[in-house]
Amino acid sequence: MIIQRILPFAKQLIETHVNSSSIVIDATCGNGWDTQFLAQLVPDGYVYACDIQAAAVEKTSERVQSFKNVKVIHTGHEHIIDYIPTQHRQSLDAAIFNLGYLPKGDKSIVTHPDTTICAIENIFKQLSSEGIIVVVVYPGHPEGQIESNAVHQFLSHFDQNMAHVLKYEFINQQNNPPYIVAIEKR
Repeated sequence: MIIQRILPFAKQLIETHVNSSSIVIDATCGNGWDTQFLAQLVPDGYVYACDIQAAAVEKTSERVQSFKNVKVIHTGHEHIIDYIPTQHRQSLDAAIFNLGYLPKGDKSIVTHPDTTICAIENIFKQLSSEGIIVVVVYPGHPEGQIESNAVHQFLSHFDQNMAHVLKYEFINQQNNPPYIVAIEKR
C-alpha cells in the first residue's frame, strides 16, 4: 500500500462519504479542480461552490460550465449555507475546504480563521449523519500558520459525542507542509 498524499487522501475521504445523489460543498472553489471532481462524483446530486474572489468564481465557472449540477457563488464560505435550498440542506453529505490563497493568484487575499471556523460550524449544523467536512490546511505562510493554529484549537475541543475529528499529516516534511483535518458527524 502506498501512503496517500494530502490531496488524494482528501478526495478519498470525500468519496467514501457520498453517493451519486449527494449534496456537497466546495467551500473554497479556487481554480475549480475540486468543484469539477465533486460534480463528477455526484452526477445525480448537486455541488454548491463558493469563493470570496471574483477571479476564482470565474475560473471555476469556466471549468464546470458543462455540468448541470453545479452552482458557483461569489461569497465567503461562512455564508454558503444561505445559498442552499432547504430541501438540499437535508441531504448535505460532504464539504471540502482548501485554505490559504488562490494558487497563481493574489497571495495577499487569504482565508481567515474567524470565517473558516464560522463556515465549519454552519456546515456542520446542516451535515447529514456520517457526513464529512474535509479541510486542507496550509500553514506554510504567516497567515496560514495563524489559521492553522486557530482551526486546530477549535477542532481539538469539538464535542466527541457529535463528531470524530481526524488530523492527517506528514510529520517528517520541512517548511510546514499542508495537512488535513476531517470532521465526521456522528
